[in-house]
Amino acid sequence: MSPLELAQKLNLSILNEGEGADRELKGIYCCDLLSIVMGRAKADDAWITVMGNLNSIAVAVLADTGCIILSEGMQLDAEAASKASAQGVCVLSSDLPTFELSRKIAEAAGL
Repeated sequence: MSPLELAQKLNLSILNEGEGADRELKGIYCCDLLSIVMGRAKADDAWITVMGNLNSIAVAVLADTGCIILSEGMQLDAEAASKASAQGVCVLSSDLPTFELSRKIAEAAGL
């Protein structure tokens, strides 16, 4: 399932489409510590975090995640939104807590 298909299925807000229609999600990774994400997230993971800043976009590019999903109603700051657009990073948002969101994604995407 692509990030944009997931967004439609779970009613997630699309903050930046990026390559969201072209990626296929293969897993879920939940973490807010960027240095850990860089070393442990896998390519095409849906990365769930509360970090909506410029550094998160850089880490998503380095880790080649399928998308970033901001939990707890978090949003991108202006600088991060601009960088996400420039780098083609798909960023989604949900009001759900991280654990509940990850369960719903796993169920919806069969992960």
